[in-house]
Amino acid sequence: MTDVQQTWDLIVIGGGTAGIVGATTAAQLGARVALIERDRTGGDCLWTGCVPSKALLAAAGHAAAARHGASLGVSVSSVVVDFSAVLRHVRSTIAAIEPVDSPVALEAAGVSVLHGQARFAGPGTVEVDGRPVAFTRALIATGGEPAIPPVPGLVAARPLTSDSLWELEELPDRLVVLGGGSIGCELGQAFARLGSRVTLVEALPRLMPREDPEAVALVHAALERDGVEVLVGHRAVAVHCEPGRPGQIVLDVGGEQRTIDYDALLVAVGRRPRSAGLGLENVGVEVDQRGFVIVDDRLRTSNPRIWAAGDITPHPQFTHLAGVHASLAASNAVLGLRRAVNLSAVPRVTFTDPEVAAVGEASWSSGDERAPLTVTRHHRHVDRAVAEGRTDGFTRLVLGSRGRIVGATVVGPRAGESLAELTLAVRKGLTSTDLAGTIHPYPTYGDGPWGAAVSVFQERLAAPRVQRLTAAVIRLRRR
Repeated sequence: MTDVQQTWDLIVIGGGTAGIVGATTAAQLGARVALIERDRTGGDCLWTGCVPSKALLAAAGHAAAARHGASLGVSVSSVVVDFSAVLRHVRSTIAAIEPVDSPVALEAAGVSVLHGQARFAGPGTVEVDGRPVAFTRALIATGGEPAIPPVPGLVAARPLTSDSLWELEELPDRLVVLGGGSIGCELGQAFARLGSRVTLVEALPRLMPREDPEAVALVHAALERDGVEVLVGHRAVAVHCEPGRPGQIVLDVGGEQRTIDYDALLVAVGRRPRSAGLGLENVGVEVDQRGFVIVDDRLRTSNPRIWAAGDITPHPQFTHLAGVHASLAASNAVLGLRRAVNLSAVPRVTFTDPEVAAVGEASWSSGDERAPLTVTRHHRHVDRAVAEGRTDGFTRLVLGSRGRIVGATVVGPRAGESLAELTLAVRKGLTSTDLAGTIHPYPTYGDGPWGAAVSVFQERLAAPRVQRLTAAVIRLRRR
């Protein structure tokens, strides 16, 4: 049994990605570490986020591929989706990955797991379901949860969120998705491919406002091809729901109202931090107006003995970033290091079909004359894309001084994988010449980034000054 009376070198609150990585990092460094989790280790990523959603997308992708194979000479007479079997696939995927994040695995890594609700009681003390636990340093990693916008009637309608979606037992006939960001687009497309009639509602003028407009246009078109009714510029103003009857959502567009019936309503408008109830005021940990824990560039809070990492901070909310930052925060905490975070090369991927992957500086012009140079390689020039009939994507590089790659956007199948080398390029200050001079396997979608870099080199060769120089050299070689 874990001895809660000892003073821990590091207390970690939260058993999601940030908490697990932070705790195991500190334990590997030789610290005495206790991780406190009120529910189950693994966090949103394992139970309600990355893992189940990608398993669902995989099933939906197979259904879509079967329907659209005729262009490649493969026709399927009918596609039958067994939603119960799809859910079994989702749950089996979770079950296969869960042991890696389990309390047993954490204990084996040298981390003691305490179950219960954590609350800071005062300097150097956190209570776990009322039991005092002493610590020298602490790491807050409680993550976030789906946000519910203040739409009249919405809470009473008990909508689905990315947390509760997985409790569905039947495929909804009519699904309304409120929110056109990454999560809304991914799940909306998946359910449409599985057979639901999906309406995707976004208040802003376009989907995925952070992404390259050309990329968003491709996703918008793909959603409509899959049968999704996409309503941008539509603001939800009310929700009506009576037991035993379909729900209704009332939308405002340009001052006029439209009512849509639904069998299931999914809210995907963003996430909020889980900072309430932690007793942060008892230890002088400051939060911003939205409830995010304020941290400096070393992930230290306003209390010099407490750090924070992951979705509880204002930094981008990605599992991969949460893990990296938690490792940095934990080593800073237990070793007294002063390593700072670097947000210049944080990759992000929207797992629609086509995928949209981006890193670094924006790949579209803001109208500023000083905007960095961009170069685009459309996938109609990528042989693998041609062979697979997937030529609607592109790769766009953003070039800074001396041809350094400072940003990129990739759209297409497995764009997230193609983005990996571009993230390294941004992180290490590599140039388009470095990328162009690296041999890439053929034929792959990696030809997109490589071809974009090669085109920069070719443009330089075509410059009049270079042409005059090479012509002079060739004339000399003829003698």
